[in-house]
Amino acid sequence: MEETAEIGIIGGTASIDTNLLKDAREIEVDTPYGKPSDRITLGVLEGRRVAILPRHGKNHTIPPHEINFRANIHALKQMGVKRIIATAAVGSLKEEYRAGEVVVPDQFIDMSRKIHSMYGTGKFYHVSMADPFCTEMRKTMIEVTKRLGIPLKENGTYVKIDGPQFSTRAASRMYRQFGDIVGMTSIPEAILARESEICFSIIATVTDYDVWAERPVSFDEIRRVMARNIDNTKRIIQETIRNLPTERSCGCRDALKGAEAN
Repeated sequence: MEETAEIGIIGGTASIDTNLLKDAREIEVDTPYGKPSDRITLGVLEGRRVAILPRHGKNHTIPPHEINFRANIHALKQMGVKRIIATAAVGSLKEEYRAGEVVVPDQFIDMSRKIHSMYGTGKFYHVSMADPFCTEMRKTMIEVTKRLGIPLKENGTYVKIDGPQFSTRAASRMYRQFGDIVGMTSIPEAILARESEICFSIIATVTDYDVWAERPVSFDEIRRVMARNIDNTKRIIQETIRNLPTERSCGCRDALKGAEAN
């Protein structure tokens, strides 16, 4: 069986069940940026060749600040992946974004202290991030989530923090002024996917109100909510893959055109 895939799935804290795939098998991948978080599971889902990568590793041993994001994205690109669906557990910064709801973000603000790029000294690109998530994929995700009757927020601004600690109360109150949800992982992926001309969109599931709500965040509580969210996430992924057009008509595939700096 060839070691290629059309669609990549990056699973978060609640990793995606590889039993979703037919003819599943694991492969080792290496990249110029080192090894990805774990072995990649290849198989078929809804008639499409899919690759599943757990961003924290299968046993959830890699904390957010230690993830080799460049290796993860490059590994999928090496395999021919053109679209990536990422799952993410997020905290809510607004009353109306409730635990158990799905958010399909349309914007982000990166509050991290790191630079995210596939390029260094020499050849590099200034890619447009005005619309950071694939509009075509977002449209499909929103349509299928509505059809499934899953509680949904069609838009939202994702505030990315480094972690692994949760926010202070003061920081959480500040983030509320700018964003709707807060998380630690998906934004490096969005940036690196755009630089790789790969479509990228997030299924974000709200696990809790961030600490602005005057209730300290408990990881045990987050895990309980995530367990309830897993089934909804699986259903959205399956229906999204079933309904994605074969050919891409978005601008993601030409993200580097005219963006070279030298």
